[in-house]
Amino acid sequence: MSDDSNDEHATLPLRSQAGSRDEPELEEAFDRIIAEGRDRLGRPLLPLMATGVLGGVDVAVGVLAYLVVKHETGQPLLAAAAFTIGFIALLLARSELFTENFLVPVTALASGSGSWPRLLRLWLVTLAANLAGGFVMAGMIVVALPGLRDTAATTGDHYATLGVSWASLFLAVLAGAVITLMTRMQHATNDMGVKLVAAVAMPFLLVGGQLFHSVLDSILMFAGLLGGMAHYSWADWALALAWSSLGNIVGGIGLVTSIRLLRVSHRVEEAQQESRGGTGRQAT
Repeated sequence: MSDDSNDEHATLPLRSQAGSRDEPELEEAFDRIIAEGRDRLGRPLLPLMATGVLGGVDVAVGVLAYLVVKHETGQPLLAAAAFTIGFIALLLARSELFTENFLVPVTALASGSGSWPRLLRLWLVTLAANLAGGFVMAGMIVVALPGLRDTAATTGDHYATLGVSWASLFLAVLAGAVITLMTRMQHATNDMGVKLVAAVAMPFLLVGGQLFHSVLDSILMFAGLLGGMAHYSWADWALALAWSSLGNIVGGIGLVTSIRLLRVSHRVEEAQQESRGGTGRQAT
């Protein structure tokens, strides 16, 4: 009996160690994220810029829907529901948003694929391209639909005047966490219907809760400024962009990506070893 007991206790550490491998869904999602992250980090400049511009255009379509519904109904939550069309477009058109690049490429980088310069290049180019596409769309919205200018200015004023504070930082951190969680939810399945649920639910929370999102709120501020009815300046927009971007990164990486990497730490270590082995074979 004592031998059986000893054998049972001896296997406990092995079972515990293998317990992290008893979630095949996490393993499959990790493999998808690594493959896509490697592709994003290695994407040539021109396609990267084009994908980012289209991402800004798609979000601006959501902003258009938001402004129209808010102007006609005066109901912010109804307008937030209308805004989700922008993120549905992002998903179906496979465009790319700055805050969608926290989970996937960072996971690939942590697993030995890519490099920090490649990640910074991805972030900077995508953010700049998102803003460029959003800027053009905001200009067309306020010219084509001048009746929306006052609504755009009022909405943009909220974000432009948040200032630098713990409250505004946490709003940005929450925004980064919400969008990165959306990305994780969408990579957990191949079912497009489930992905669409995430593309509706999380952006609704983002806008309905008036969280501080670098690209979305910039487009709203652009509309107010270009419509000539804003009570804030371009300097206010630049400060809001810098502060919200910082918070978005902290929320996306600190609250979601880094913690979720701990759940598949064994796979991260395996991928790092494979990467080092591949590098060594290439060197020889």
